[in-house]
Amino acid sequence: MPLEPHILTDRFGRSHSYLRISLTERCNLRCRYCMPADGVQLQPRDQLLTFEEIERLARLFVAEGVNKIRLTGGEPLVRKDVEDLMDMLGRIDGLRTFAVTTNGFLLRRKLARMRSAGVNLLNISLDSMREDRFDFITRRTGLGIVLDAIDLAVDAGYNPVKVNCVVMRGFNDDELGDFVEFTRDRPVDVRFIEYMPFQGNGWNDGVFVPYTEMLSSISDRYPQLTRLSDAPGDTSKSYAVPGYLGRVGFITSMSEHFCSSCNRLRMTADGNLKVCLFGNAEVSLRDQMRAGATDEALRALIAGAVSRKSAAHGGMYAIASSENRPMILIGG
Repeated sequence: MPLEPHILTDRFGRSHSYLRISLTERCNLRCRYCMPADGVQLQPRDQLLTFEEIERLARLFVAEGVNKIRLTGGEPLVRKDVEDLMDMLGRIDGLRTFAVTTNGFLLRRKLARMRSAGVNLLNISLDSMREDRFDFITRRTGLGIVLDAIDLAVDAGYNPVKVNCVVMRGFNDDELGDFVEFTRDRPVDVRFIEYMPFQGNGWNDGVFVPYTEMLSSISDRYPQLTRLSDAPGDTSKSYAVPGYLGRVGFITSMSEHFCSSCNRLRMTADGNLKVCLFGNAEVSLRDQMRAGATDEALRALIAGAVSRKSAAHGGMYAIASSENRPMILIGG
C-alpha cells in the first residue's frame, strides 16, 4: 500500500505518471545537440544502477501512480543484457505504456525480445534523411540502418512509430517537407523538436528554429495540413496531411513550453532523480538504496524532490546560461 497517496503530485497540482529511466551514459552515435564535441566523462560501471535497483525503483513508482516508463540513454540498447531488464519491467502490474527511445542501430537484433517483454511504444531518432547530413550531425555513418529500423518497427506492428527530429537552422530545417512526405505511406509520428540548450552542445539562438516558423514552412507546402486534438499531458502539438497514414507534431519546449501540464520525472543512469529536464537539482536514490533505505524512506525522498519542482523553466536563455548535465548524461 502506498505510504502517501499524493507523493507524485507537486505543489502546483501536477500529478506525475511518467518516468523516464536512463540505462547508460554510452552511445554508439555522437549527435551534436546531445554529445559535447570533446565527449563526456563516463561513470564507472559500478556507479550505474543495477537491473535489480532499476526494477525496485520502477515498482515503487508504479505503485505510486506511474503508468508509463520509457527507457533512454545514451543509447539504451547498448546496455549489456538489456533484454533481461525489459523482461523484469514488463512484468510490473499497473504499467500500461512501456516505451524505448533508440537510435535504431541495434534494433534489428533486439526487437523480437523487446516485443515479447512488453515494449509497446518505440521512438526512433532521425535528424536528417540525407546521408551527408546524417553523418555530420551524428558524427557517424548509418542512415540506411535507421531507415531500415523504422520500417522494421512498422512491420513488427508498432503503430505509430514515433520519429524524433531535432530541428536546427542551417543543418536540417530545409528537410521539414521531406519528413512530412515520410508520413504519407507509413504509420509514423514525426515529432519536430525545438533545439534545446544543454551543457556543451553549442546551442545558440541563431541555430534555434521556433515551432511557428516550422509550421509556417510546412503549411506553405501543405496548405491542407490539419490540426489534431492532443491527449492530456501530450508534449507534441499534432498535425496531419489528410490522406496520409502518419502525422507530424511539434515539441515546443522553448518557444511555447508545456510546464503547466508536465507529468514527467527522470532517473539518470547513476540513480539521480531529476524532476525537471532543465533544472540542475538532483536527488540520489542510488546512494540511499545502497545505504539500506527502506521503500518508505525512498518514498519520502521522492516526495520531497517532487514538492520542490518549479512551476516552469526559466526560458531558453536562462537555461543556456545555467549549469546542467549534457543531454547524454541526463537521458532524454
